[in-house]
Amino acid sequence: MEFQTMNEQLAERLERKELVSGTISQPRSKSNGVKRVKLKPVEIKGQYLVQFEYQHEHVLKHENLPLAEAAGKFEELFGEFRQGLIQFSTERIQIQLSKKFKVSWKAEETAAKTAELAHNRQKQYLLQDGIPYPFLVRLGVQTPDGKVKKQKYDKFRQINRFIEFIDDALAHLPKDRTVRILDFGSGKSYLTFALYHYLRIEKGLDLRVTGLDLKTEVIEECQRIAEDLQYSQLEFLVGDINDYNEESAVDMVVTLHACDVATDMALARAVKWNAKVILSVPCCQHELNSQIQAPELGVMLQHGLIKERFSALATDSIRAELLSLVGYETQLMEFIDIEHTPKNILIRAYQTGKIPAPGQLERYQAFTGLLSAKPFLENELKELL
Repeated sequence: MEFQTMNEQLAERLERKELVSGTISQPRSKSNGVKRVKLKPVEIKGQYLVQFEYQHEHVLKHENLPLAEAAGKFEELFGEFRQGLIQFSTERIQIQLSKKFKVSWKAEETAAKTAELAHNRQKQYLLQDGIPYPFLVRLGVQTPDGKVKKQKYDKFRQINRFIEFIDDALAHLPKDRTVRILDFGSGKSYLTFALYHYLRIEKGLDLRVTGLDLKTEVIEECQRIAEDLQYSQLEFLVGDINDYNEESAVDMVVTLHACDVATDMALARAVKWNAKVILSVPCCQHELNSQIQAPELGVMLQHGLIKERFSALATDSIRAELLSLVGYETQLMEFIDIEHTPKNILIRAYQTGKIPAPGQLERYQAFTGLLSAKPFLENELKELL
């Protein structure tokens, strides 16, 4: 089959809205940052779209396109990848492309399948609206009968998104002893209470959780709430990340909105404690912004706004890479953050002991060298690199 014929066949099936799911993989170029692309139809505000999920090594990105544009995207992707497995309504098609774009097309009839237009269904949260949860009632997110207050619905969504991360991390936590969890910069502690409720009340884990923050009044109020709810294995303490030396081993470290290098302090502590799970939402990344000197990027960095945003993204990329270099499986994920921006980045890292890929350290050093960066976290972890 010719390459153009293949694209026409795929476009026809798309136009008939037969797509159920698909995966496009095997990049032609090793430099392609996208490892694979997953496909599925979605319906958003009554419009039928095709969702493309781009899977980088540590990051997922999504793009929703109308049918006319989706067909063109198919053609573009098969110019960059060599394999596709696509499920349509009544057939599964396997595509293999040679170096010269010769097409191997294998179609297999299947039982009729229907796509789930996920965006068209109500989100199934782990915590449900209408069911009263004592900590959400006490924190003012729900009414006593379990109804989420209208002005708190964004917070309710944020809490549920965070619990999804906690649920994903369960497999990495010990099952044969007390799980030790630290939350640095716990603030008003919506997410700390949510973490405790989900792991202790709903999953039955034996655990001990400490929330740490510098604001005395906030910590005292959170401690009162924990005592009122009889959360006996949850405590709140006034303290600084740098001064906390009470532990020799910790299973999970959570750090939300620790400003600038305070995030790096928490990440370094987590690594040295051999924490199995790290969840970190950074903010106010100033360190790199003050260091960066990269004439090659002058077209971008001459603009203060762009420099600030670039520095923030580069900082979190550096953090993720450093964690990867010291044995963590690391991803940068989207996180709902109503207090700063509508969406923010969460660093999720699982301690797996994974050995860095050949040349990975050199690639990292080339990147930081390009930016003239001297990351605080790198210095903290230098003995492990």
